[in-house]
Amino acid sequence: MKTLKTQSEIGRYGERVAVRYLRLHGYTVRERNWRAGHLEIDIIATNLHDIAFVEVKTRSYTEDTLDTAPPPRVAVRSEKQALTRSAARKYLQKNRTRKQPRMDVLEISLIKRTDAPKYKVAKIHHIKAAY
Repeated sequence: MKTLKTQSEIGRYGERVAVRYLRLHGYTVRERNWRAGHLEIDIIATNLHDIAFVEVKTRSYTEDTLDTAPPPRVAVRSEKQALTRSAARKYLQKNRTRKQPRMDVLEISLIKRTDAPKYKVAKIHHIKAAY
């Protein structure tokens, strides 16, 4: 379990969890927090055939709300999708590849213990070609 105090810390922790998850599932992480001006992509990862532009969404829940509250992916609204697509185009202009591009969402759901300021990973859901 991990002690996390701010939303920023929760987000960074979720990205570290996402990187470990992707590596364990055969991906090579090429970039983290890749930027082009105001545009950003959380993780750029490749496998044998694809280049995945991964938006990581981490949310904390209590044991009571884990299965009833909206999942992290609902935060990837159309505006965010458009920005991420623009960033991916810029990346591909600078970094040519034969791999098939896709836009993924990786949801990290944490449970916060009610008796302590600690979190544990409850669920990881990788949505390939999410948008």
